[in-house]
Amino acid sequence: MSRIIQTDSVGKRRTQLLKAIVLSIRELMKQTSVNSDTRDLAAFISNALLAVHSTVEESTIPWEKRGYWVKADKFRLEWEWTKRIGEEMLEATKEEDWPAVAMLSATVGQQLSSVQVSDRHRMGKPWVGAWDLMKKDER
Repeated sequence: MSRIIQTDSVGKRRTQLLKAIVLSIRELMKQTSVNSDTRDLAAFISNALLAVHSTVEESTIPWEKRGYWVKADKFRLEWEWTKRIGEEMLEATKEEDWPAVAMLSATVGQQLSSVQVSDRHRMGKPWVGAWDLMKKDER
């Protein structure tokens, strides 16, 4: 039996999620009224932030096995905001509190100001259908 090589590392997934979040924040800021795209964008950003938080936990497990507890704790503290803001944004999105969504999006944008996304990206629109998935998960 041959080895299984995983090409999709945790760090790579986190980077892809962060770029998708930045792209969706850009798109959300262009919205002038609340429509289906606005709902999809807000739902996607909140779920992606929670997914980023789970990648942080995945990254720290091997470090803790090797005894790098300080490094793991420092990394968790660095990314702690993703869970907090993700949950707040998810609640605001469910309640359709759009001013709160806009404020939280601006906060996320400030946190991710160093993330670069090219204008010629190949990500498409990862947020399409996020609202429907969020509503389906509520049930």
